[in-house]
Amino acid sequence: MTFTRGLRVRLAVDLRVAGTVTVAGDPAGEPEAVAGALLLGEGTEGVVERVDEPEELRPDPRAAEYERLASLLESFGAQMPTASRERAEEQVRELAPAWEAYRARRPVVTARVRLDGGLVLERVRTDVLTAL
Repeated sequence: MTFTRGLRVRLAVDLRVAGTVTVAGDPAGEPEAVAGALLLGEGTEGVVERVDEPEELRPDPRAAEYERLASLLESFGAQMPTASRERAEEQVRELAPAWEAYRARRPVVTARVRLDGGLVLERVRTDVLTAL
């Protein structure tokens, strides 16, 4: 799923935001915690304000071909002639190492999301969001 500005999303998991929560404007000395944690429940909705997508997100040609063939097999494999399907399945098996290598090094896409309650999540991984 490609996330874009203005897309309505929902949290797919419960989130616990922890750390030191201080009063705005307190001196920069020792922060004194005023709250323990903030919990955001699964299903909380909001709008994507910005997507932070690293530059090097494009897969190499072999990984892109794996993605194309795997999608083709998933969508139309049952309708394909047997020989064509078997040839595509063999190509997918041959390209699988390139796909796994790409997935292992692929940078994480994050987003800034303004939740309906007014809270803003900055640098939230898009894998915890579901598009509406």
